[in-house]
Amino acid sequence: MEILPGNTVGIDLGTTYSAISQMDAEGHPVSIANADGKTITPSVVILGEGGKVIVGPSYERMSIEDPRNIVEAIKRQMGNKDFFIVYNDKKLTPEFVSALILKKLKQDAEHSIGPIANAVVTVPYYFNDVRRKATQDSGKIAGINVIDIINEPTAATLAYAWQKGHLGRPDAFDGERTIMVYDLGGGTFDVTVVRYTATTFNVLATDGDVMLGGLDWSRRIVDHIAEEFHRRHGEDPREDSETLMQLTQECEQAKRDLSDRAQIPITANYKGKSYTHALTRGEFERLTGDLMQRTRDTTELVMQQAGVGVGELDEVVLVGGSTYMPVVETMLREVTGKEPSREVTPEEAVSQGAAIHAAILEATATGGGSRLGKAVITRLRSVSATDVNSHSLGVKISDPKDKSRKLNHIMIPKNSALPMEVSQRFKTNKENQQRVHVCVLEGDASDPDACTTIGDFRIVNLPPNLPAGSPVEITYSYDKNGRFSARAVELVSNTEAKTEIVRDSGLNDDNVNAFEVLANEYQVE
Repeated sequence: MEILPGNTVGIDLGTTYSAISQMDAEGHPVSIANADGKTITPSVVILGEGGKVIVGPSYERMSIEDPRNIVEAIKRQMGNKDFFIVYNDKKLTPEFVSALILKKLKQDAEHSIGPIANAVVTVPYYFNDVRRKATQDSGKIAGINVIDIINEPTAATLAYAWQKGHLGRPDAFDGERTIMVYDLGGGTFDVTVVRYTATTFNVLATDGDVMLGGLDWSRRIVDHIAEEFHRRHGEDPREDSETLMQLTQECEQAKRDLSDRAQIPITANYKGKSYTHALTRGEFERLTGDLMQRTRDTTELVMQQAGVGVGELDEVVLVGGSTYMPVVETMLREVTGKEPSREVTPEEAVSQGAAIHAAILEATATGGGSRLGKAVITRLRSVSATDVNSHSLGVKISDPKDKSRKLNHIMIPKNSALPMEVSQRFKTNKENQQRVHVCVLEGDASDPDACTTIGDFRIVNLPPNLPAGSPVEITYSYDKNGRFSARAVELVSNTEAKTEIVRDSGLNDDNVNAFEVLANEYQVE
């Protein structure tokens, strides 16, 4: 991706909060404050009258707004072609709403550092190709040249290793460290194991859940209070949108307070009736025990896939605001045998890691210009990173035992180190076959219908009278920049076909351009 003139930054486009950072001339990733002087901005959008949009409102501002005008947790809908919001007689996609958040981050940061042209934007590890393309589209709509999309836990690990003075410093660090990043944010969860030296950075294993985060813990409290209210008064406060929003805000604050206190009173008021519940930390942990178990299961799986046992990690790094819950540290001590570390700021580490990655790309492509010091550029250029693919990539084939049944044959398993190229031979199904259809699948399920089709192509004009069982070689190539290509060769006649898939799902260019024009019509505050 070409780096345009102007500032290059790192952006954490989060489910509940977003942040923007840049590496300074001395090589420190610095979080950039918004117009309110805060380094994190709520990922909340109020769609007001006359095209006036408020991004990152306070709870107080939200409390006086019609809940129907408030958009929250839009990140969970990224890439969902069936989701839209009607505003001013226009259908707004998740990509567009996310672009409004990016636009706010950009314009606030420009007051501090000047014009912003380029950005590295982070996504959860488990975002599939469609969701990644949607994130890229949001950047373009917001007027940002997205030079790369990287995984949030990878960014957080970069922030940790860089700020420890390890990456790019072979003069000061000559060892090897294996660390885990446990990232529990407001709406998504990831856990990653990385091994690094001063000049190499290798992701060993990673996994996660794009529908698991602090929001789910808060909703458990909301449901518990609402059900108790209904049991006592015969009314459900969740049926009224304003009451639900107020109760949700109170439960969210109670969840935060329980990190430091043993008990918090929560009051629900609805239709002239009231109910107060004294929620203890123990009760809260019982209500949400299954959610924590899901993160524990994933953590144990990633450790197994990375080949590290209890007590073998050098560090367990906490990232994401939801890691302030005491039960997180308790669980991780049991699973890893290590005391979790807070050496990076949980809410800022991801955007700061993105800023480091952005600076590496900037130093490599442009020499860093005059903004970065020579010593910093030398350090950045010395770092080589190896990531892994987020999802398995397969090809749709006929079941050898039952030709009428289709299977997903995995070519590149998830957690494979990139770049990766693999070739396998298959056979034609019938005599005199005229074409071969190659369908590229993303996912681990054996049933193709449970996977995502990310592209397909055909070999046509095969030679006449081709016998059944004629060999066809299929090659999948996945480079370190996330570009995926596939080719197939019918080996009797050497007839070849191929395709390159570069996040071609989601909005097309015309949609993106139209939304970019529309975004410029809206006044974002």
